[in-house]
Amino acid sequence: MKTTGKVTGVVSNLVTVEVNGPVAENEICFISLENTKLMSEVIKVSGKSVFVQVYESTRGLKCGDPVEFEGHMLEVTLGPGLLSSKYDGLQNNLATMDGVFLKRGQYTAPLDMNLKWDFKPLAKEGDKVMAADWLGEIKEGWLPHKIMVPFTYKGEYKIKSIVSPGSYKASEIIAVLTDEEGEDHNVNMIQKWPVKIPITCYKEKPRPFKILETGVRCMDTLNPITEGGTGFIPGPFGCGKTVLQHAIAQQADANVIIMAACGERANEVVEIFTEFPQLIDHRTGRKLMERTTIICNTSNMPVAAREASVYTAMTIGEYYRAMGLKVILLADSTSRWAQALREMSNRMEELPGADAFPVDLPAIISSFYARAGMVKLNNGETGSITFIGTVSPAGGNLKEPVTESTKKAARCFYGLSQSRADRKRYPSVDPIDSYSKYLEYPEVIKYLNTKIDPQWVEKVRKAKNIILRGKEANEQINILGDDGVPMEYHLRFWRSELIDFIILQQDAFDKIDASSPLERQEFMLTKVLEVCDIDFKFEKFDDCVTFFKKLINLFRQMNYSEFKSEEFNKYLDQINKMIDDGK
Repeated sequence: MKTTGKVTGVVSNLVTVEVNGPVAENEICFISLENTKLMSEVIKVSGKSVFVQVYESTRGLKCGDPVEFEGHMLEVTLGPGLLSSKYDGLQNNLATMDGVFLKRGQYTAPLDMNLKWDFKPLAKEGDKVMAADWLGEIKEGWLPHKIMVPFTYKGEYKIKSIVSPGSYKASEIIAVLTDEEGEDHNVNMIQKWPVKIPITCYKEKPRPFKILETGVRCMDTLNPITEGGTGFIPGPFGCGKTVLQHAIAQQADANVIIMAACGERANEVVEIFTEFPQLIDHRTGRKLMERTTIICNTSNMPVAAREASVYTAMTIGEYYRAMGLKVILLADSTSRWAQALREMSNRMEELPGADAFPVDLPAIISSFYARAGMVKLNNGETGSITFIGTVSPAGGNLKEPVTESTKKAARCFYGLSQSRADRKRYPSVDPIDSYSKYLEYPEVIKYLNTKIDPQWVEKVRKAKNIILRGKEANEQINILGDDGVPMEYHLRFWRSELIDFIILQQDAFDKIDASSPLERQEFMLTKVLEVCDIDFKFEKFDDCVTFFKKLINLFRQMNYSEFKSEEFNKYLDQINKMIDDGK
């Protein structure tokens, strides 16, 4: 028997319900409003009264309306067909919705059950398997999609039968598993999982050590993120958060991209829907959308749906991680998610924390970021979720609670600078405020020094030091004037400008400069540092300025040239000649 109840109070999308039976926190229920059923989630239980947040508009809802509880949490449907799809936060397929506007109470199936998939078994009769073990494989586009033992299964199972290679619908039985009590279980290609609970069907979760190559120099060179790492991009409006995420999605070395527009403004969401599917995957030459899933909730949608979208996206990411794939999850913007939490907390009249956000906001953000990571699967393969979220602090204030709470959870901080954006220095990642805590990990240092250069981490620290000294010199020059400081101050400043223009800045619209491989980054940083080590002798600061401007121009032409091509080497020869003449 399902538990039922009736509405006793309505405050926007927070509804109080009196129940006649047992109810669990995070349980899903449906409120009947005339002929429409509104999906809701239990967020607090207090005796016979429960508080539910409604995922739809509550206009017209009144006391006495009936409520029926489903006995399960908010679930996501997992199976072939997730890639190339566009969902809302409740995993309704937006492509199959009727009309332009989302209708209240209309829910659509996330997967097309009529499609047939070419199944190839990877296991055989008699094999012993556990939850998340691979039973077979299909091709989802060009990616291998593993059909797994459902994550909800406990203990060990024996494969009683498995279908032969062929074309099957996702709902057809592809294997029969016998549990330890001798009971048979039918398995198809579809499974469900509650979004608020992490999928932990793996052997171990070691510390990530392998660098994720994003092709973005200011990240890979100075503040790298690992496969399975966490990072966030805070910055004021117009500094390029969304564009930087698009660049990472397009260039990074990953198998699956999940974009979670968790409450961003409508114009940015439209950009994701219209421009993102047109992006070309430079590694395959195919459309990037073929390995992308978009979860969309704009800021004018109900706050509850906005909150659900990040969990839906993470659960889909964990599903593909269990296949041994590299997943990048990009959330834009987690500030809207936090604002949704604040709104619900305020309506429930809970004790507010800083800026009226929930007191437990740091814990909520930390537990969510902890779901990312690299895992070792039962069969020895590895999979990873790299999570990068954006934060939109009001007025660009990086001391506000969401940014501060995220700083504690994320290992990489890519702070966008308004002043850099105003000077058109993109990506506008501040090289001094930003950091990567992975550069402190011994295993990461060993990996970088082995893969790139034995002295790579030292070179990175040296470059950061030059940038910092250049900023200090620039402040002195601005205060005392060009003639009021020694020549050494001008040299310090222009050495930092050389690193800024050549390493930190990148042209996302140029075919070559849009993505920079690690080999190229190593060559360019080594060459730039070589120039920075030279003690040039200039009589006047004008000579210093002219020299470095010409040098920067030549280096920039190298960035626009094919690596080690004839044109590239021509600019390199000109640089070497300039250096020899300037000594």
